[in-house]
Amino acid sequence: MALTPVENQTPGFTAATAAAAGAFFGLFVGTAQGSGLLGVLVGAALLGVIGFVFAGLTDKETPLRWLLVAVFAAAGFVLGGFVAAVIGALFGWFAGWFVFWIATSRYRAHLAPYLTPGQVLWHYTFRVICGVIFVFLITPILVVMPLSFNAQDFFTFTPEMLRFDPEGYSLKHYRDFFTNDDWQQALWNSVKIAPMATLLSVGFGTLAAIGLSQPHVPFRRAIMAILISPMIVPLIISAAGMYFFYSRIGLQGTYFGVVLAHAALGIPFVIITVTATLVGFDRSLTRAAANMGAGPVTTFFRVQMPLILPGVISGGLFAFITSFDEVVVVLFVGSAGQKTLPWQMFIGLREQISPTILAVATILVVISIGLLTTVEMLRRRSERLRGMSPS
Repeated sequence: MALTPVENQTPGFTAATAAAAGAFFGLFVGTAQGSGLLGVLVGAALLGVIGFVFAGLTDKETPLRWLLVAVFAAAGFVLGGFVAAVIGALFGWFAGWFVFWIATSRYRAHLAPYLTPGQVLWHYTFRVICGVIFVFLITPILVVMPLSFNAQDFFTFTPEMLRFDPEGYSLKHYRDFFTNDDWQQALWNSVKIAPMATLLSVGFGTLAAIGLSQPHVPFRRAIMAILISPMIVPLIISAAGMYFFYSRIGLQGTYFGVVLAHAALGIPFVIITVTATLVGFDRSLTRAAANMGAGPVTTFFRVQMPLILPGVISGGLFAFITSFDEVVVVLFVGSAGQKTLPWQMFIGLREQISPTILAVATILVVISIGLLTTVEMLRRRSERLRGMSPS
């Protein structure tokens, strides 16, 4: 049965809460304009007044919310044109929704009725903190992707882009990536190195995870710690160690040396994902297969592998991403002949400022999103196979 919201909040409570939200958003707007303190004061005062006035007009919620959208959109258009109008309309919509969400106590509709005000405050404060962290992490990606369509050779938004003028957008940086010999050679090197490193990581990592999952293996915790140490040790230290080691055995600057180095970085991801899959594995299945006359190899491929396959593929995808995006190790152990895509991007930032980097970064982001989506789908499939979630 749906919970009915409690009585409307007082104008003072609504105004105070709305003022806090206005100060939070005003901090970002004011900082962008050169005065964070002024933004905090204006944002708090503006939303505080709106919250105080609208708290007693909850019966007119719909027209008042549309009024806020129109007013903020008009103010944005006067101050900054079309883009500012769109941002103003979005802010007006949020302001109207937030004020009436507080004033009508809808924020408590889906919470347990026995929660104290402090518990309700922490419930939403925790979500705001998580949202701020998420925005902080995702903002660089959201900035890079539209900049990759810049018609000019700049790393900033041009006036034409801010006005949404079609003349300000172009695919020239993508064309440069697909036609430039240096970029294509770097892409080909990454395509040659990453899959081979992934195969080695999956093979060695899966075998190590299966072996270390056996309780009778001596020192298995110490061995596990050593195998996953590349995830813990700073990458620059691992790269320097590989450089001196490869120099002595003749692998420095070779294709096989780079592949081995990337495989060493990817093995921990495979071990962790396969080990997590083996936690719910029913070992009586392997014993039953042995009783039926199946050998160890047949048991592995016909019984064990189908059940742990989602974890193996997930680990392989993580290993592939690690190898494809890695730049520090390849700088130490590679040569000009093994110049990978991240290495070429590094050169583009250090030696010649090339906006093509933005297009390459966007392509890598799209590939990473696709791979991570695949990992999530495999994780859910693994849970269904192990009976940990409904089908």
